[in-house]
This record gives sequence, C-alpha cells and structure tokens, in this order.
Amino acid sequence: MAKRVNEIIIFVFVALFSKAIGAKPYWRTRWPIDRVSTECLTWQLAVEANNVRGWRIVPAHCLSHIEAYMTGGQYEQDVNYIVEQIESYVSELVVGEDGMDAWILDIDDTCLSNVIYYKKKKYGCEPYDPMAFKAWAMKGECPAIPGVLGLFSKLVKNGFKVFLITGRDEETLAPSTIANLHDQGFIGYERLTF
Repeated sequence: MAKRVNEIIIFVFVALFSKAIGAKPYWRTRWPIDRVSTECLTWQLAVEANNVRGWRIVPAHCLSHIEAYMTGGQYEQDVNYIVEQIESYVSELVVGEDGMDAWILDIDDTCLSNVIYYKKKKYGCEPYDPMAFKAWAMKGECPAIPGVLGLFSKLVKNGFKVFLITGRDEETLAPSTIANLHDQGFIGYERLTF
C-alpha cells in the first residue's frame, strides 16, 4: 500500500511539474510576443554582429524600436557596460615608460553622439545624407557620450597616448570637430586623424 501511495505522489508531482514547465518555456516568457518587436531585435543583433551586409536604411517598421533603444536608456546602459569592461581591463595594465602605450577611439557615436541628428533622420530609416550630416557636424554641437568621456579621461590620466580617428572630411570639418571635442572635454589626446 505504501508503495502504491509513493507511486501516486510521484505521478502527481511529475504531472504537475511537467505541466508547469511545459506550458510556457522560460525563454518565451521574457519578451512580449510581438512579431515586429522580435523581428527588430533580431535585425538589430544581426547588424551589430556585422552579419547584415550592405544595409542602407533601418527598416521603417523598426523606427519605434530603434528610437526606444537610443533614447530609452538601453543604449546608454550598453555603452556603460562596455566601458566598465574596458576600464576593468585597463586597470590591470601597467603603462610603460617608453611612451608606446596607446589607445585609439573613433569620434562619431563613440566619443561624440549624433543622436540629435539621427532623430531628425528617423534614426536611420531615411537614407544617409552626407550634406545634411556635414551641416550638422559643422555646428559643433555633438554632445559627448558620458561613459566614453570618462574612459578617455582615465586613459589620458593613466599615461596612455590616446589617438582619435574619424571619417570626417579634414578640409571642411576639422575646425568644428576640434572645437566640439574640446568643448565636450576631450582634451589631452595625442593626435586626431581625419
């Protein structure tokens, strides 16, 4: 009789347990079941992993997804996480006295943010407009990305030679870019290469 009761208890436990985990797998409960949201998350991951080649614009149905990512705090959280990883790595390094320890940072959307410009361009849902971007960059109003500015300052303070690079045109954008960097606190870099 005791054996039969144990079998029934085990049967009930297994039945309840399998129902509990079989009805809603964990991975399905984390994200809302919204085809557009999940499709845009998949597209974003593929682009960031450089697995989407030759894309020219953000799919129009992903506008609200990209806008929420860029302005809703997730982008800033992602940048800060990466900066924390870099700072952890840098803290383990000993800068040599030979002056050969260097770090390279890009300007656009690494040191300086162009989110204000891209908001007007529907966060990439409109084709890239080189003349409009040039006009934006000439204003010299790109805000610093706070986490990267902090990283930059630590690198300079710790004795690294920091080199800045950009795809911007030197002939027309050098004065405004240099002033913009200076105004935002990027002071003490070794060289800026256009």
